[in-house]
Amino acid sequence: QLSEDVERVSENPTDEREGEMEVHEDASSVILPDSELGTTAPSLRFSKTCLKNVFSVILLFIYLLLMAVAVFLVYQTISDFREKLKHPVMSVSYKEVSLYDAPGIAFYPGKARLLSCKHHYYDHIPPLINPGQPGDIECTTQRINYTDPFTNQTMKYALVVQGPRDVKKKELVFLQFHLNETDQDFSAIDYLLFSSFQEFINSPEKAEFMKDCESSYSSWKFSGGFRTWVKMSLVKTKEEDGSETVEFKQETSVVNYIDQRTKPGSDQLFFVVFEWKDPFIQTVQDIITANPWNMIALLCGIFLALFKAADFAKLSVKWMIKIRKRHLKRRSQVMNHIN
Repeated sequence: QLSEDVERVSENPTDEREGEMEVHEDASSVILPDSELGTTAPSLRFSKTCLKNVFSVILLFIYLLLMAVAVFLVYQTISDFREKLKHPVMSVSYKEVSLYDAPGIAFYPGKARLLSCKHHYYDHIPPLINPGQPGDIECTTQRINYTDPFTNQTMKYALVVQGPRDVKKKELVFLQFHLNETDQDFSAIDYLLFSSFQEFINSPEKAEFMKDCESSYSSWKFSGGFRTWVKMSLVKTKEEDGSETVEFKQETSVVNYIDQRTKPGSDQLFFVVFEWKDPFIQTVQDIITANPWNMIALLCGIFLALFKAADFAKLSVKWMIKIRKRHLKRRSQVMNHIN
């Protein structure tokens, strides 16, 4: 449209006729029309062309600025994506279950002896009839000897008991130990929890299985003369290579046991209860918040804007050069007519 306006203004058929008439007239009649035609019309044409050129230059600088912003966004997007790849976010999810896979509880009683072991439900533990005396052992137990995985010289004796399963009925396992004498000022029994008692039963090498469990899981203690209540929760962690590790978190509460036996003696009694804390299995995994498809879409949009801006800048420069050439051509034609 701008080029058509320039051509419409410049291509006036009356200019050449007036020039021919001015050559044949006298000097007094020639000077006035030439001065009017030479100063008013070309000056208006030049002012419009100059304004259009200034406007085009401003637009060009605006698009160059937008191109710089787009380049900065590309750099920032790639930097953020690389940073998110290096620092994944920890995601925690909870899965509700009605039955757990029965865990294994490995006790290291030393000289202590297991007196009784029972499964109870709904947090109801009946009072002991004959504390300190052998009772019913209704739990699935397994005794095993293996070498210490850290020293490879000391033999260890472990009593493995099947843990609770039914979380809706609040199934718990209640155990009673008896220690006749001790050489220490503080008497305690070590234990550790591992994820599946069934895996231990099905394992062909139970000694190696227990060595691996002792190397992987933490061990705890419960003291004599108290009733220790252990509430367990299960945490599964997914590693980057796809493997899954299991660990236990526990809340322990200790209640003093009042020994009402007629002859307490110097022996120690140990009471411990194992129960699931809640029906939720906690799963922890590292996730990368950076989505490569979002980044690719953003980069495509930015590069499209860059190409459009570059195309507009190229067309603007060509248009300015073309307008400049036309202006110089028309100016030379006007000067030739004046001469």
